[in-house]
Amino acid sequence: MGDQTARGEEFLKKAEKKLSGWGLFGSKYDDAAELFDKAANCFKLSKTWDRAGAVYVKLASCHLKMDSKHEAASAYANAAHCYKKTNTREAVSCLEQAVHMFLDNGKLSMSARYYKEIAELYEQEQNLEQALSYYEKAADLFQSEDITSSANQCKQKIAEFSAKVEKYQRAIEIFEEIARYSISNNLLKYGVRGHLLNAGICQLCKGDVVAINNALERYQDLDPTFSGTRECKLLVDLAAAIDEEDVAKFTGCLKEYDSMTKLDEWKTTLLLRVKEALKAKELEEDDLT
Repeated sequence: MGDQTARGEEFLKKAEKKLSGWGLFGSKYDDAAELFDKAANCFKLSKTWDRAGAVYVKLASCHLKMDSKHEAASAYANAAHCYKKTNTREAVSCLEQAVHMFLDNGKLSMSARYYKEIAELYEQEQNLEQALSYYEKAADLFQSEDITSSANQCKQKIAEFSAKVEKYQRAIEIFEEIARYSISNNLLKYGVRGHLLNAGICQLCKGDVVAINNALERYQDLDPTFSGTRECKLLVDLAAAIDEEDVAKFTGCLKEYDSMTKLDEWKTTLLLRVKEALKAKELEEDDLT
């Protein structure tokens, strides 16, 4: 691997020398670009990711000098994929550059893909606000290109993050929208119960029993098979426990469901909020008696 690093440095020197010399009709940028590309590949092989990323940025500059925006955007994307391994901030910056150029060239689906990558990087960093913003940008572009499955993946993330920051109504609307789309698609039909369960959990977080029961009626109209599912039974039982202000019953319903189908981290977080609110209400009632 040390050999590859040395080779990379050699190609890099030659590329820099080309740029500082004279060349006709942009040929020096063309020649330098070829050498930068070879240097970056060597640094990738030696896993010198920061070095590879920096060289891809130089390659992008060469392509811009030759007015080759598509190639420049691809170089920025390659730089980002190297930086992803070591430097999230640089990776995001390079992906942003790539997106601007792809948008200028009308490459909307590529732009959407890279917006989604930026969102995923922010998600890894636990920066939900920025992740939410970029998932929204990606979803809009995927939707405009009729790439509905990718748009829905982004929307699912938007709904999950919205619920985490207590924007329950927005999350409900998105989960219900995805469920409506999925019901008419044979490949996605099976996932409808999961989307309705997610929407229902957000309804529980709002704590309005009438709204919860109305929503459950709507969900059964949307998917007539929903009433026979364990997901529906869980929501009905939890709604009853909330109505009766019965924490023990609420906990029992969750334990029973979880023993058969493990509740993921997102559902657990939200359902714990509901349980805590129910406990607080129960304590309040005890104080009054």
